[in-house]
Amino acid sequence: MKGQRHLTIVIKLGSSSIVHEKTHEPLLSILSLIVETAVKLIKDGHRVVIVSSGAIAVGLRRMNVEKRPKSLPRTQALAAVGQCQLMSLWASLFAHLQQPVAQILLTRNDIADRTQYRNAQNTFTELLTMGVIPIVNENDTLAVSEIRQLEKFGDNDTLSAITAVMVHADYLFLMTDVDCLYDKNPRTHSDAQAIDIVEDVASLEADVSSAGSALGTGGMSTKIVAARLATSAGVTTVITRSSCPGNIANIINYVQAQEQAQHSKVASLPATPGEEMSLSDSVSTLCMDAVSPPPLHTRFLPDPFPIRDRSFWLLHGLAAHGTLFIDKGAHRALSAKAGLLPAGIVGIEGQFLAQEAVKLVVVGKRENLTDSPSRLYENGVNATGGGALIDGPTGEVGRALVNYSSAEILRIKGMQSTEIGSVLGYADTEYVAFRENISLTKKERGSRPGTPAPTVNA
Repeated sequence: MKGQRHLTIVIKLGSSSIVHEKTHEPLLSILSLIVETAVKLIKDGHRVVIVSSGAIAVGLRRMNVEKRPKSLPRTQALAAVGQCQLMSLWASLFAHLQQPVAQILLTRNDIADRTQYRNAQNTFTELLTMGVIPIVNENDTLAVSEIRQLEKFGDNDTLSAITAVMVHADYLFLMTDVDCLYDKNPRTHSDAQAIDIVEDVASLEADVSSAGSALGTGGMSTKIVAARLATSAGVTTVITRSSCPGNIANIINYVQAQEQAQHSKVASLPATPGEEMSLSDSVSTLCMDAVSPPPLHTRFLPDPFPIRDRSFWLLHGLAAHGTLFIDKGAHRALSAKAGLLPAGIVGIEGQFLAQEAVKLVVVGKRENLTDSPSRLYENGVNATGGGALIDGPTGEVGRALVNYSSAEILRIKGMQSTEIGSVLGYADTEYVAFRENISLTKKERGSRPGTPAPTVNA
């Protein structure tokens, strides 16, 4: 199509799309189609990243192990064996079409540091500029907590969303064994309706009973989580069938034709009522007629007010080490782009150091009491806040990198900034967290139907 813009496309493949669930043999037919599709996209001027599961599954076959073991060291060992085999398989298939590929292994710790996060971004950018296809996987060989699912990305679905945001992708394709989302389980309900377009993930009503395979950990619910993360940063997310990777190009062509048709239609609107439509209105119709209807899929539209890169990193790239409970006045100040002062802090939960991430939770009205530290807040909030909650917590509203440790914040909470020095004996800053180190959740910045959300930070 003339006028097509060049896109950055992330394709996520689960274990069930790469190896057979029972025999663990590679699904060469699907993998070959994926390779052909990716190379064709490259030739069309697009940039492609593949997020590939399957290391443990491939390791099972290589070592003749029937089931995924429960032992963590054994699982990591199989991942080490399988990752080598999996990357060799990808490299071999792409070599037939003379397409260079690169391996990138990520864990939560790799992106927890802002410098490392930016370094990863720069590596992606350079590889894509060189025409290389990065193949990304979570580093199961080293990521103890990831395999135990304590601080896991949320399986490779969430990893693919984070990768899509890192590379500023236009599209994230979540390839699975079903065509799309349904409002009911189509296997048990004959009247199940396919969901074509999702404008707001928060209002989605779909059947998510489909669990992950015996080899993987994902399911439809993790794909919705991934869609929520990716669309919040402006990435169009698509769920479609992995056995038909040609769907990717068909869907992109159709969406771009829609965009061109819409643009032509807007340009053709008469300047004054009663005027005839211009020729471009007919052109918009021809644009749509020239493109075949897309295959069945579910497309999540990007948020019209996407979250900025640093804000996304604060919200989703860091693991929270504790919680700060703030009052509603502090929350209003944060929404107006002010920093977090100790006067607005009601209480804390957990132990953390300076420059670690914490959750921000807004609580209701506080009754000033002089209870002992062992007293608990109502609704389970720790008594380190110095009073009993009347209304209770209202939920997490964001994340922040703090300038003081939990022990220090415990001593200065509720105080004026001018008192920090006299209480602690020093005052590095008047703010518990700088505004540039605070990111509010989407619902606190504004939602799709409402007024434009303010830019949080760059």
